[in-house]
Amino acid sequence: MTKVLYPGSFDPITKGHMNVIEQASELFDEVVVAVMKNEAKRNPFFTIEERMKLIEEIYEGKTNIKVVTGEGATVDIASLYECKAMVRGLRGVTDFDEEIQLASINKKISNERINTICLFADEPYKYISSSMVKGIFKLGKDIKDYVDPTIKEAMEEKQKVYQKRR
Repeated sequence: MTKVLYPGSFDPITKGHMNVIEQASELFDEVVVAVMKNEAKRNPFFTIEERMKLIEEIYEGKTNIKVVTGEGATVDIASLYECKAMVRGLRGVTDFDEEIQLASINKKISNERINTICLFADEPYKYISSSMVKGIFKLGKDIKDYVDPTIKEAMEEKQKVYQKRR
């Protein structure tokens, strides 16, 4: 069985992320989606547990997509789940520069065991990012073109709860 790890913060998971997951699920026996804690992002919209639950809900019927969590080196998580490689999504040249550096470092620190495979999101999803979705949402604009309805509803519910507390 060939497994790959798709790590990310997924706060929130976007249609771009989903497109990469779905492509990977057609290429590999199992895609392990690792919801990672990202120290650089100080104010997450969703908790890690909420993100995991939402992604599990979206992929409820897909038996070859597994959702896990982790922190630290993604190569260690890949090894833990017996993944042969990590999948990364590319949106443009800027992503490529960063990903080629990460791929090189990850291969080295995994003792040459973990490769990185880059997939491109299909055209309608190419430039969607979680940060962009949150920015559009905070402006009160519709995010239906960028996220699954499950995510849109969860964001709207969370916003209502937050507003009630204020």
